[in-house]
Amino acid sequence: MTLATPYAPGSEQWTDARLLYALEEVVEKELNRHLQVAKDWMPHEYVPWSDGRNFDGPLGGDPWEPEQSKVTDIGRIALVVNLLTEDNLPSYHHEIATLFGRDGAWGTWVHRWTAEEGRHGIVMRDYLLTSRAVDPVKLEEFRMAHMSEGFESDNRHSMLHSVAYVAFQELATRISHRNTGHQSGDPVCDRMLARIATDENLHMVFYRNLLRAAFELAPDQTMSAVRDVVVNFRMPGHGMPGFERAAAQMAIGGIYNLRIHHDDVLQPVLRHLKVMEIGGLGPEGLKAQEELGLYLDGLDGEARKLDERLAARRARIEARKAAAGA
Repeated sequence: MTLATPYAPGSEQWTDARLLYALEEVVEKELNRHLQVAKDWMPHEYVPWSDGRNFDGPLGGDPWEPEQSKVTDIGRIALVVNLLTEDNLPSYHHEIATLFGRDGAWGTWVHRWTAEEGRHGIVMRDYLLTSRAVDPVKLEEFRMAHMSEGFESDNRHSMLHSVAYVAFQELATRISHRNTGHQSGDPVCDRMLARIATDENLHMVFYRNLLRAAFELAPDQTMSAVRDVVVNFRMPGHGMPGFERAAAQMAIGGIYNLRIHHDDVLQPVLRHLKVMEIGGLGPEGLKAQEELGLYLDGLDGEARKLDERLAARRARIEARKAAAGA
């Protein structure tokens, strides 16, 4: 199969159906590459089962108490957010299966991605409950509330927007998991989240390479999609109970904030694809490219302000500690 004729200014724009067909050869190539480099792993091997014991309830075990947790306060907050995000996998599968289809290379990828993502929720929940890292009752209450709401992607209207979104979102999820592990205070948790982050990075590479192919086919439309996604980006867990407060705490704690989002998520993908250097664009593509650059400059400025506020906060905390120890 050969790629369809690229869109030229003045011609009929690419529809989702045409793009799905034209990109299937790329999807097959990237799927085969992914299967060659991805390593299967067993969730049960990353769980400290010997630490487990019964909880209170029908089995008459011990109730959960905060002091039983080995992880830091910020680690508990981030772990709950990360797991609840993974819990909505059925909704994510529905979204991408509806958009990308269940047949051919697209369908094979959709199901493979879902199977790999399923491991993440399994191992995280097993770890959290076995190690008593978080309150199991609140965790289940949050899960029920979050999953009962379901999930609808902001980008479900467009195949290009969806591909652009996941190229950034998979990297954002990888960064969130790695930073959570680093700051969890538990080497077992850090190792588990590092394993999950490896999967997320491979998923990012798949979508990033697909986005590159989309730029080659439909540069103006793809540039517009990237601009829209970057400007309106939200993590998929934004609808969970207490997300705003948890996100603020994670920002202060250095798990995920504007600086990390700008430097470690947006810029690596954009630089790799050389998005700001793409030439030969039509009026709409040029407009989108310029607006993307302006937005990134503004985001960098906002991140700088946050950096200053966080530095000032740290200085106040250290001053109080010094005064208390005097």
